[in-house]
Amino acid sequence: MLRTIFSKKHYVFNDIPDLSGKVAIVTGANAGIGIVTARELARKNVHVFVACRSKEKGESAVELIKKETNNDSVEFLQLDLQSLNSVKNAAETFLARKLPLHILVNNAGMLTQTFGLTQDGIQDQFGVNHIGHFLFTLLLLPTIKASAPSRIVNVSSIAHKLTPPGGIEFDKLNDPNAHTAFQRYAQSKLANILFTIELNKRLSGTNVYCNSLHPGGINTELTTSVLSNWFFGLKPLVSIMSLLLLTPDDGALTQLYCATSPEIEEKNYRGKYFEPFGVLGKTSDFGNNEELAKKLWDYSENLVKEKLGDDVLSKCLA
Repeated sequence: MLRTIFSKKHYVFNDIPDLSGKVAIVTGANAGIGIVTARELARKNVHVFVACRSKEKGESAVELIKKETNNDSVEFLQLDLQSLNSVKNAAETFLARKLPLHILVNNAGMLTQTFGLTQDGIQDQFGVNHIGHFLFTLLLLPTIKASAPSRIVNVSSIAHKLTPPGGIEFDKLNDPNAHTAFQRYAQSKLANILFTIELNKRLSGTNVYCNSLHPGGINTELTTSVLSNWFFGLKPLVSIMSLLLLTPDDGALTQLYCATSPEIEEKNYRGKYFEPFGVLGKTSDFGNNEELAKKLWDYSENLVKEKLGDDVLSKCLA
């Protein structure tokens, strides 16, 4: 954590080039590093869609971004990652606009202390952090490919290194007693990396650059709430740990690097994992396991088809 805080910033807001004519979607862009990412893209003249569950919070974020950037091309897109039908509807709503899509930042995430299920009966952290983004990305993929050069950015976490021994225990994902809350989160964050690896293989021969990242420990309400629960009764320790966390502005730098830096194309970064602030990082051994990545893809594809029907991904995977 200390190394991250005091690391030299390889990429800063001023390094973002002018992106006039580009269109981006940022999930979970109503708060935290998501709203910072959307704001800085808008500042560089991107047409930005703020994709999140709450209409009230999303529209409030849109107005704030417009005010701070003087860019009126910022819109709210209803997206509830706890519902695959909502994900499908969000993709269809965007596609109906007939716009290109140059940047997709899968930023939204869920970290909770309790076990729960999504509306589709999927363990909630895995469903929101991976399955929802898996479906959203694939539904948008034909347009992303047609808009190339384009970027897909999957926000993971260093927490992916703390999974159970099998990496992702597919047969136990919906067992409320199989894993701790943090192990459930870790598996979902490993899934973000593995999805990136397998998707990148399937994008071979295209000018779509797909990468994942750890943004750093961010000082957000969610993070401090979780720390307070984990270290209940040790408020001074939580206060000290909070001081060591990155600001949302600094926390957004690595995903902005993946989404906007010319280096991504110049150095042909594909299927890579980055750490603050825009430098190549090292995953766990599971994070490099192509066999596990393929297994995750097949599991995710079959799960989506089970919930929404066999034809939902037919055009995307053609």
